[in-house]
Amino acid sequence: MSRAFCSVTRTRDELSIVCAEQLVPASVKTERGWRCLKLEGPFPFAQTGVLVSFLSPLSQRAIPIFALSTFDTDYVLIKEANEPSALQALAEAGHELTR
Repeated sequence: MSRAFCSVTRTRDELSIVCAEQLVPASVKTERGWRCLKLEGPFPFAQTGVLVSFLSPLSQRAIPIFALSTFDTDYVLIKEANEPSALQALAEAGHELTR
């Protein structure tokens, strides 16, 4: 992506900020080592199964994910250590991967 990915979500119970690791102060509770995969959209709201078709191959290989959605696009974060097997699983499932 040409610009840094950032997502802010606030609920009654919490505030979650997803951003580049280097922007997070050392004193802040965080989990590092994620890679962001972008599902190219936009996807019509009436279209079903887009995210599940992407997540199923990862789930079958027991690869944990963190998913975020915007109006036009879905993002799936995977741990760095799982990136090679995740990309292989997605390619084998027929997903076109670009960098």
